[in-house]
Amino acid sequence: MKLYIKNMVCDRCRWVVKTEIEKLGFKANVIDLGEVELENSIDNQEKQQIKEALENFGFELIDDKKSRIIEKIKTLIIDLVHQKNNELAINLSEYLSNQLSQDYSSLSNLFSEVEDVTIEKYFISQKIEKVKELLVYDELTLSEIAFQLNYSSVAYLSNQFKKITGFSPSHYKQLKDKKRKQIEDL
Repeated sequence: MKLYIKNMVCDRCRWVVKTEIEKLGFKANVIDLGEVELENSIDNQEKQQIKEALENFGFELIDDKKSRIIEKIKTLIIDLVHQKNNELAINLSEYLSNQLSQDYSSLSNLFSEVEDVTIEKYFISQKIEKVKELLVYDELTLSEIAFQLNYSSVAYLSNQFKKITGFSPSHYKQLKDKKRKQIEDL
C-alpha cells in the first residue's frame, strides 16, 4: 500500500517518517521523498494512526490526486535545488515531464491553479533560498554559488536575488537578521 506525504523534503524527513511508521508497528518497503510504500495493506483506523503520528512533525497524508501531483512537483524541485545542486542537463519543464510522465502544460496549469504561483516562480524562490543559505555559510564566493546553481552569470543571480529579496547578495550577507524561510513555507 502506498501513502503520499506532504512536506517530506529531505533525508531527515525520510528518517522521521520511517521511525514513526516503525514505532506504530508497520514496515515500509520503500521510503521516497513524499511517498511511503508499506509492506501490507492498512485499514482506515491504522491510516488515521499514521496520519496523527506524522502530523506531530509537520507532515500530512495526501489523499486526492491533484494534491499528490502538486506535492510531487514541489518535492522534485526541492530535491533538485537543495540536494542535487541543481544539476540539470535538460530544462525544468522537460525534467518534470519526464519524472512525472505527464505533459508539462497540464502540470503547469494545475500547479498555478492550486498554488497561485507558477512552477517557474516556485523554482526561482527555491533557488534564492539556497543562495541565502550559501551566503550565510560564507564558504563560497558569489561566482561559485552562481556556478553551483546554474546561473549564467553572477550579474543574473544578483539581479534575480535583488528582485526577490529587495537586497543585493552582498547587502544580505551583512544583515544581522537573515530572513530565510523554511522550505515548506515557500
